[in-house]
Amino acid sequence: MLWSVFFLLGLLAIQKRLVEFRELFRSPKHMLMLLGTATLLGGNWFIYIYGVNTNQVIETSLGYFINPLLVILLGAVFLKERLNIWQTAAVGLASLGVLNYIWNFGSLPWIALSLAFTFSFYGLFRKMIPVKPLVGLLMETALLSPLAAILIVVWEVDGSGNLGGELWTDILLLGSGVVTSLPLLWFTNAGKRLRYTTLGFIQYMTPSIQLIIGVYLYHEPFTQLTASRSD
Repeated sequence: MLWSVFFLLGLLAIQKRLVEFRELFRSPKHMLMLLGTATLLGGNWFIYIYGVNTNQVIETSLGYFINPLLVILLGAVFLKERLNIWQTAAVGLASLGVLNYIWNFGSLPWIALSLAFTFSFYGLFRKMIPVKPLVGLLMETALLSPLAAILIVVWEVDGSGNLGGELWTDILLLGSGVVTSLPLLWFTNAGKRLRYTTLGFIQYMTPSIQLIIGVYLYHEPFTQLTASRSD
């Protein structure tokens, strides 16, 4: 998230919109709202990184299967958006698939549920806050950056950090700011233009790709049959 600040600040500077960011400091109400969304976003990032680093990529993908369902539910409850009959049928089928996966998971998928709740509510609040996507995302990452800086220093001091090692690793870490910021920027832009329920349906592309990566790239077991073969 620290690298995201520099990337987003650069984008805002290129567009000559830095004054919009400065003006945001004059609105304590909007700052407080963005602090809340930044907390949700930071929690979501932390849980996701924890899941990936502990070889639980498939459970993290389950979180993003649950997330669109919550997005659609929140859109219907808080934004009064309605589904047609085909959309309702699609949600019903997706819900059955998610419930079946949770039932066969064997334990409470807390990583998946935490990811789904934090990101779905993050999207809802960002849609409702009257702040432009790029300016708002920059403020969120700026609010989170002190914590990120402290963690980097602590990790480097105790020897568990990765900066200053191999050049390729440093490049990947710096590039993470771009690959983290762009999807969020596109998401918040889409959230301002589309119905929240529509955004929920589109989001099913993410867990599908993530599931494929978990199974075929990281060779994680997907079904009990696959798990028994991997043993």
